[in-house]
Amino acid sequence: MLLLASASPARLRLLELAQIPHRVRVSGVDESSIENHDPALLVQQLALAKATAVSDGIDADISSVLGCDSLLLFEGEVFGKPQDGEEAAARWRRMAGGSGELLTGHALLVRSGENRLACISTRVHFAAITEEEIQAYVTTGEPLHCAGGFALEGRGASLIAGLEGCYSNVIGLSLPWLRSVLRDSKMDQSASG
Repeated sequence: MLLLASASPARLRLLELAQIPHRVRVSGVDESSIENHDPALLVQQLALAKATAVSDGIDADISSVLGCDSLLLFEGEVFGKPQDGEEAAARWRRMAGGSGELLTGHALLVRSGENRLACISTRVHFAAITEEEIQAYVTTGEPLHCAGGFALEGRGASLIAGLEGCYSNVIGLSLPWLRSVLRDSKMDQSASG
């Protein structure tokens, strides 16, 4: 069984859709305490901190702990969750018609000790939307809960013109990556056991 170190309903939903048995334990990690100038390393460090924070005292049926963290890299600037509606609207004015890289750090701590870290990147092409559309979206409150200020699994889906890369990664968890590392860790466990 997998332990997800996340409060994200979107990540939880992805695991449910993929039928991966799991439990959830929120890490409570202070993300502002972790800094790195390299966005790819930053999301991995944050993911590892979250997974590590919940890994002590886990039940015997938990074979792996998964931590994730996402951010948007747009024109060289790192966008996490917007602080408020004003910041979300300002970002959308910049992003409309442009493209950015959604980076998700993944940290899988496996009981056998075969830990895996990865940063998965997906290129996101934003639709050229109007000020009225920006205001309507920001008013929903949805952008305030998501890295980059949009939710592909929500109302923000209609504001995305296209993707290059992993769809589920943009939602917060690369299911192809997770499937692969879980499969590999099961093979490692059966080979050593």
